[in-house]
Amino acid sequence: MYAVIVSGGKQYRVKVDQYLNLAKIELETGATVEFEQVLLVGEGDAVKVGTPYVAGCTVTGVIEDHGREDKIRIIKMKRRKHHIKHIGHRQWYTKVKITAINAAA
Repeated sequence: MYAVIVSGGKQYRVKVDQYLNLAKIELETGATVEFEQVLLVGEGDAVKVGTPYVAGCTVTGVIEDHGREDKIRIIKMKRRKHHIKHIGHRQWYTKVKITAINAAA
């Protein structure tokens, strides 16, 4: 069984026992998180599509870790002006393990 959830403005296709790196969630490690914005639930040919969300369906996960992604480097340059600007950015993430998909009856 799989589901499509919304977290941090992005959509993710998830299965049970899958690990995800999501945008930072302000909960401590080991806490249970429940995603109620489920767009689609399916298994084989049986697929339920929500309008916009599937009623009564939730996805449960456990927060495993918090961290930061690899640094990306941004360079801004204005030609012929002797101007260059270096910027770096590391995005915070939360590692979540999906434990259950509770589909509505």
